[in-house]
Amino acid sequence: MESFRNKVLEATEFVRAKIPHRPRIGLQIGTGLGDSADGMDEVTSIDYKDIPYFAVSTVPTHHGRLLCGNIAGKAVIAMQGRFHYYEGYSMQQITLPVRVMQLLGIETLILSNAAGGINPLFNVGDIMVITDHINLTGNNPLIGPNVDEWGPRFPDMSQVYDPSLIKLAEEAAFENGIRVQKGVYVGLAGPSLETGAEIRFLKTIGIDAVGLSTIPEVIAAVHGGMAILGFSVITNMNLPDHFKPARVEEIIAAAERTAPRLHAIIRGVLEKLPA
Repeated sequence: MESFRNKVLEATEFVRAKIPHRPRIGLQIGTGLGDSADGMDEVTSIDYKDIPYFAVSTVPTHHGRLLCGNIAGKAVIAMQGRFHYYEGYSMQQITLPVRVMQLLGIETLILSNAAGGINPLFNVGDIMVITDHINLTGNNPLIGPNVDEWGPRFPDMSQVYDPSLIKLAEEAAFENGIRVQKGVYVGLAGPSLETGAEIRFLKTIGIDAVGLSTIPEVIAAVHGGMAILGFSVITNMNLPDHFKPARVEEIIAAAERTAPRLHAIIRGVLEKLPA
């Protein structure tokens, strides 16, 4: 763990020396949603490959850049692309950028992902505000020695997604004429997608949307004391009685079509946050 801590410190110092602002808001943008950082002013861009100990995104549409600039007058640092457990990265590698954000002073983290809809009332293209999650990845980024200055050994997870941020997201959506859903997200390890039996199981335990990301980063962010707002873009529907194959190209295309609406909501939230 000391080695991981030192890696985080080195990566943080590298990024801190490159960015002109001291952001308090972080964005982590998922599959097909890279353009959700459009509209950022005074942009400083850093390729992941240039940051010490950052992994490299291998998933299509994950641009692999760290952007720092202003959105709606707020200093923001945005990850265009994330790292996934199924890519072979460890939980420490996946969450290293969140730790860097924490040490840079990020207080609010907004995340997005592409997800399969399980709630039959959802439609492809819906935006779901995440109200809670279930971790079925089989792992946890906090396993191992605790770094006490980063957070408590046993962080409380009773209210992961900040109610005040959820309210701001709903207000921003209403003001932009965008319908949003709310629901519970489950994170799986992947990369294989779900069987019909697995979807029936997930529906039984109260899941509204399923994806292959987000959970490790959120756990690390909770440990680090951040306020969290999460969005799932419903890119395909998993209805076990009307099952059809999920094609990655269609998932990405659905996410890209939805990205402008997601960006409008995120911008609306940022406008409402205090300076």
